Amino acid sequence: MPRLTVGLFPPKLFRPLLSRNVSSPSSTVQRGSSVPHHHHHARCVSRHRHYSSSSSSSSPSDKNTSSSSSPSPLKFAPFVAIVAIGTGSYILLVKSRSSGKPAPQGKFIKRMSTPRFSSDDVTVVFFLGGPGAGKGTQSANLVRDYGFNHLSAGDLLRAEQTREGSQYGEMIREYIREGKIVPMEVTVTLLSNAMAEILEQGTSKSTNPPRFLIDGFPRQLDQAHFFEASVCVSKLVLFLECPEEVLQARLLKRGETSGREDDNAASIKKRFTTFLQTSMPVVDEFEKQGKVISVSATGSIDEVYELIKEKLQEKGISPV
Repeated sequence: MPRLTVGLFPPKLFRPLLSRNVSSPSSTVQRGSSVPHHHHHARCVSRHRHYSSSSSSSSPSDKNTSSSSSPSPLKFAPFVAIVAIGTGSYILLVKSRSSGKPAPQGKFIKRMSTPRFSSDDVTVVFFLGGPGAGKGTQSANLVRDYGFNHLSAGDLLRAEQTREGSQYGEMIREYIREGKIVPMEVTVTLLSNAMAEILEQGTSKSTNPPRFLIDGFPRQLDQAHFFEASVCVSKLVLFLECPEEVLQARLLKRGETSGREDDNAASIKKRFTTFLQTSMPVVDEFEKQGKVISVSATGSIDEVYELIKEKLQEKGISPV
């Protein structure tokens, strides 16, 4: 990369570009020890976020210099622009080389003034719960009895990472392996396209309007906002509550036969921590809107399903 020779520019013009100090935000998340029950909804997480930022910049001036003797500022404007552009480009280059993760590229759905689908034409239910809460098992029951079209965000991402020709496969694989959330543009695009394909091909279950059960999504607030602004406003959020020790035991047992590389103790811990930090605020947000159905998932499969059916009936969703 060509080196900039500082001596070519007056010190008063060059120095302000190097005097910016920014401190990044920090956050702390603490988890409580209470175990949720279906008769008493107890929060398992308390969140305390602390943000601090400061920035300073200075621009030198000489008020005592007469207008007749000082050079016109217009003469130096091109130099200032060149230095600013060069400095900004260098910072972006350094960040892109040091991030270690490729940024999402390609054609993704964009935030629109109106969602792609109307909530009058389709019914969207988000299905949330910690890893191992039983979302997949209960989804099968809901598809069978309620005519839901089941869309698993995790399944769509896993299919995309192994799809031939996918330029995002390696990126998705790395995020899943690290227990981190895949960029929302990728996930929302996959979900939106899957919904459109089901509706266009006429393969939707026989319900009016068509019902979509979106499993494991949204996992953070910006995903929820982006989906509802771009795809469809949700009707309900079905939330399976389950303590960490139960989830871990279930996943380790499943890992003996599932073959999934994230069903190990280290990944399970990361996934649960990520869920607490990012997904619980989603539940809280929708709970304020009166959309959340909370069900204790510590019982047997049949016991949990009976609770789900009772809650759905209360919200006006009946079997088909």
